[in-house]
Amino acid sequence: MTISEKIGMMEDIWSDLSKPEQHFSPPEWHDRILDERSRLAQSGEVGFTDWETAKKQIQDRVS
Repeated sequence: MTISEKIGMMEDIWSDLSKPEQHFSPPEWHDRILDERSRLAQSGEVGFTDWETAKKQIQDRVS
């Protein structure tokens, strides 16, 4: 597949996955992960980076 074809396939898959699913429930471990991340953020053990800064850091790493 060409890159263009691969991107088109990914867009089709994402479009399908983005549709509301009536019978989907996230697994229980998602709640545990979110609770732990919330605890870490509230305690100050982890911080956040704004999106523009994060994009710049990613670009710097890959270039």
